Amino acid sequence: MSADTRTITVGIDGSRSSLDAADWAAREAQRRRLPLRLLHAGTEPAVSGGVFDIDEIDDINVPAGRTRAALDRAAIELSYAHPALDIIARRTATPAVPALLAAAVEAETLVLGSRGRTGSAGFPVGSVALGVAARADRPVVLVRAGELPEDERVPVVDGSPPSTAPYLPVVLGLDPDASADDLIGYAFATAAVRSAPLHVVHPWTLPTSTLRPWRHRFPGTTVREHRVDGDPGPRLLEASARAGLLVVGRRTGRGPGRAARSLIRHAGCPVAVVPHD
Repeated sequence: MSADTRTITVGIDGSRSSLDAADWAAREAQRRRLPLRLLHAGTEPAVSGGVFDIDEIDDINVPAGRTRAALDRAAIELSYAHPALDIIARRTATPAVPALLAAAVEAETLVLGSRGRTGSAGFPVGSVALGVAARADRPVVLVRAGELPEDERVPVVDGSPPSTAPYLPVVLGLDPDASADDLIGYAFATAAVRSAPLHVVHPWTLPTSTLRPWRHRFPGTTVREHRVDGDPGPRLLEASARAGLLVVGRRTGRGPGRAARSLIRHAGCPVAVVPHD
């Protein structure tokens, strides 16, 4: 699939966390001006729920009927919340992990849900989400259950609508030992579509030239570097509590390392796992 026909794809399994992830994915698709693809994989049906007929809704590729699975219900709800968005709903009997990995090949970003909010219990992530994030060819964003649109924006204090508030920073954790153009490019592009600042957390040993070409490519993005001595994990966790998205990398052909897995489980915002060389 060519770059101009990529999608934002989200896995739907009927859980509350997957529906919250779908809502995040719809906002991301709108920001990037891409179609949204909803995918339910596996032989088990998504959780059913009664909704109205959609025979007269032309923008959603789902069959008519009164009793709809969560996949169809999500498509309907998202079509009303985002009427200009191109939404495609699909089912496949292929098991979840291989189906999602195949879908990721044709996606700009693959979005999956977690099973709980952050806090003392951490960020529970299921085996499917971890398996896909460890092997996908494209960025995978893990969205915690309960994530709201206002959570990615600066809190409002003057009574103005939350949707008009600026976006919180995108935080990038950067390993100086990796050739990470895909990782850096994803973080810069994500900040740019939000008109959000980009905060880069990295060790002191990162060459000053690493970010220079990206600053030139994205001149409208405000970049703040945070150099740390030692393990950057605690600084990244701290930054994630005031971020709209945390971006971390993993080597292509490998799963996330111990530090990245800890960040995935304990971050205070959605986490993008981006494969790179």
